[in-house]
Amino acid sequence: MQIWVDADACPNVIKQILFQAAERLQISTTLVANQFLTTPPSRVIKALQVPAGFDVADNEIVRLMQAGDLVITGDIPLASDVLTKGGYALNPRGSFYTAENIREFLSMRQFMEELRSGGVETGGPAAFSNADRQAFANQLDRFLTKHGGS
Repeated sequence: MQIWVDADACPNVIKQILFQAAERLQISTTLVANQFLTTPPSRVIKALQVPAGFDVADNEIVRLMQAGDLVITGDIPLASDVLTKGGYALNPRGSFYTAENIREFLSMRQFMEELRSGGVETGGPAAFSNADRQAFANQLDRFLTKHGGS
């Protein structure tokens, strides 16, 4: 198993949790972004910079990942592609995307895009909180324990 991180929009606090888990359990972890990223010196943590462009990082993650890999992303279409390929997708706020809930997430995303394109001010996501950080850390720990990350 490998961990892939859709790193352009991933909060730094989540990256730090991932770095600690990767080192502790020696799990290969790759951050993918279209900008330069710094990572701690490590045999198991690396960054992959891809060219700028719409969905370039997402497409590279899907291309490189394998069934059973874990992808950290808040991008719903990417999560859907990960699930289709047999991977696991975890949101930085600590929620797993699943075959059971991905259609609902995709529908809500489409609905919100339609509202915005119609001129409705929808606001953005809530600020990232300590509760989000803790929910992510807990879900990651449970996942890695269950899937042989320990």
